[in-house]
Amino acid sequence: MRDDGTLDDPYAPSSPTAHLEDGTSTERTTAASRLRAYARDLTGRRRAQVALATGVVCCLGLAAVAQVRDESADAATRGASAAGSELAQRAEQQTASRGLDRTAAPSASATATPADPDTTAPARKAAPARPTRPAPVVGLDRAQMQNAETIVRTGRKMGVPRRGLVIAVATAMQESNLYNVASGVLPESQDYPHQGVGWDHDSVGLFQQRSSSGWGPVGRLMDPEFATRQFLAALEQVPGWEGMRLTDAAQAVQVSAYPEHYQQHEWRATRVVDALVSAER
Repeated sequence: MRDDGTLDDPYAPSSPTAHLEDGTSTERTTAASRLRAYARDLTGRRRAQVALATGVVCCLGLAAVAQVRDESADAATRGASAAGSELAQRAEQQTASRGLDRTAAPSASATATPADPDTTAPARKAAPARPTRPAPVVGLDRAQMQNAETIVRTGRKMGVPRRGLVIAVATAMQESNLYNVASGVLPESQDYPHQGVGWDHDSVGLFQQRSSSGWGPVGRLMDPEFATRQFLAALEQVPGWEGMRLTDAAQAVQVSAYPEHYQQHEWRATRVVDALVSAER
């Protein structure tokens, strides 16, 4: 009989407590196993969720980076386009401004008031035009015309009247045909610029002057200007030369064996001198 007044069941198991304890232990073991399995399953799910979340985050991060790069590229492109547009606008404005300046320049100059003479810069003086050489006349060639020009120019520098220039040109026509001639007798004369070689003793130059007669050094006599000075200086020493016939005045200087030959060149010499003097004016 138990303490609570009940009779023990003679047919009950002899150790009910042991059975109860065994049953409880088995249930506890099963529950614990289920809990551990659940925990493992839960842990696996959480890990999968964490991994999934991590993957999602990475993808979102990459997408964000790509978007930022795209936005940066778009911004750079827009900036470049804007800069290009701005430069194009400036170029158009400058072109338009220049066009307006060019268009407005004539009207501005047309309506401008005259400047103060005191503040105006002095105008440059135009250089005097050089006289042009006249074309050869009376059948002369260019070399002959240039030698005649040297005679006329030299005589005018010396202040010789026109009559003396005509006498000098006519004399050179007779003596050398207006060429600067060297002498075959004086090889020295051929060392200087010349336009032919003659054989009349040691006579050289335009006037066939002889160094042995005191006209001057051979090299100087081969200079047309020096030879002209020598002839005109001697002509001016002839008394009354201006009133003489051309052939007489020339013969007074040259002392030629053919004194009348100078006269035939007077008309041609006059034409040449007139052409040259007119060209110098």
